[in-house]
Amino acid sequence: MTSRQLYKYLLRQCERLPSDACKHYKFSIKQSYKQHISESDPERIKEIIAKSIDNAKWIVKKVFYYNIMYCRAHGVW
Repeated sequence: MTSRQLYKYLLRQCERLPSDACKHYKFSIKQSYKQHISESDPERIKEIIAKSIDNAKWIVKKVFYYNIMYCRAHGVW
């Protein structure tokens, strides 16, 4: 995965989040992309990509778990 592909992937993952969280994480992704755009060490790039993907999965999982628990607590589910 290239840095550009990662950027697009992360922005697409944001669309799965509620609007407030989506805005927050899109801003964070854009800032991180700008910060690391000049990175040239291949090993460091691999580390950044792996960490970013893991973080995205964790955030989406956390938000969906919270939503499920909220719905159950309020009798929506």
